[in-house]
Amino acid sequence: MAQEKKLVEAITSMEEDFAQWYTDVVKKAELIDYSSVKGCMVIKPAGYAIWENIQKELDKRFKETGVENVYMPMFIPESLLEKEKDHVEGFAPEVAWVTHGGLNPLQERLCVRPTSETLFCDFYANDIQSYRDLPKCYNQWCSVVRWEKETRPFLRSREFLWQEGHTAHATAKEAEERTELMLNVYADFCEEVLAMPVIRGRKTDKEKFAGAEATYTIEALMHDGKALQSGTSHNFGDGFAKAFGIQYTDKDNTLKYVHQTSWGMSTRLIGAIIMAHGDDSGLVLPPRIAPVQVMVIPIMQRKEGVLEKARELKDTLASNFRVKVDDSDKSPGWKFSEQEVRGIPVRIELGPKDIEAGQCVIVRRDTREKTVVSLNEVNEKLSEVLAAMQKEMLERAREHRDSHTYVAANYEEFKKIISEKPGFVKAMWCGDEACENKIKEETTATSRCMPFEQEHITDTCVCCGKPAKAMVYWGKAY
Repeated sequence: MAQEKKLVEAITSMEEDFAQWYTDVVKKAELIDYSSVKGCMVIKPAGYAIWENIQKELDKRFKETGVENVYMPMFIPESLLEKEKDHVEGFAPEVAWVTHGGLNPLQERLCVRPTSETLFCDFYANDIQSYRDLPKCYNQWCSVVRWEKETRPFLRSREFLWQEGHTAHATAKEAEERTELMLNVYADFCEEVLAMPVIRGRKTDKEKFAGAEATYTIEALMHDGKALQSGTSHNFGDGFAKAFGIQYTDKDNTLKYVHQTSWGMSTRLIGAIIMAHGDDSGLVLPPRIAPVQVMVIPIMQRKEGVLEKARELKDTLASNFRVKVDDSDKSPGWKFSEQEVRGIPVRIELGPKDIEAGQCVIVRRDTREKTVVSLNEVNEKLSEVLAAMQKEMLERAREHRDSHTYVAANYEEFKKIISEKPGFVKAMWCGDEACENKIKEETTATSRCMPFEQEHITDTCVCCGKPAKAMVYWGKAY
């Protein structure tokens, strides 16, 4: 019992200190470890397995839309980076530079990629000649480096894993369609697989990606009421094409510039899963993304036949579920706590009395609900339990988001809500960046997005009182 208590006590209560709770969970669930390179993390097997499942599911969805995978170099010559002025200014403070090759100074500095727009543009300028070469719908899975001052595991690190899609199209209409298509791929993935509801919308010009004509985003609300940008999709128009000379000969034999998009998701999603679903006992993984969906825990495993029956049960389930047996010599109580910390969706308890009765006990991680089920029916029942858990986790997360989304009609009301109630605030905006800056300076809240589903709250901007142009979701963010 002392050991079990120690494992649970090792996690700070989220109500006491949410930031410390988060750190405790990523460490105790063995998702990451700190490295000797400041700001960089070691992703351990339990954490990397989640990323592999994210990769697998997203990659399948990308390819269903006609996307192909490629790989670009990790180094970008300085002259190449500087071809698009707005882009380089947006990334300059975070760039890491290579100045030497071995002992010799380089003739030109190389940037360690913070993102790969310039590399893809340089490639497309040579690869695209004719309308027959279009569209190009490419994606790469890689790591990027951004020299962040403040870091936190998964949410913000100096090197992180992600995917970045880069497409080129003949027309502005096709580029806009691809931009919105990929945002919807992201949103559907978050809701269907991660059980995480998101707001779909457009970023303001102040918040859009450097060099983009328009940036679309999905915004999720974490348990502590802070927003998390969970995926973005950018329409570049023909701005990059003009800077890099990406032209094609059209059917009418005239030269035209391509229209481009870019879109990305990263290991930040693992942080989102933790903060959207976790509790004071640790991680809670939605069944569809969990590397191990079911842990079979033998009770009194030294008794004859118990371990054998547990392994037999695992073999019975293995064709339908990701399942393991915990046959370590730890106590059952310790195994229960460990399974809860790691967020495994379901455990199955199986002891001598259960075997005698031809049954087992299914226990859900999220609700701790126990179900006694016949060993002959365990496959069917497990499918029902995991499907219900996936559905109810999304419903709870949506209920939490909706109950922490407020409406402000004027600035005093806005400031009061932001200071007292963590969550999203819906309020009207005039479109002036000065109002965004004032709100951020006075409340630390930022515009999260102008949702596609617009609502009319008032006729005037919440900040300045001028005629409003859009309803905006505002909030404090990671």
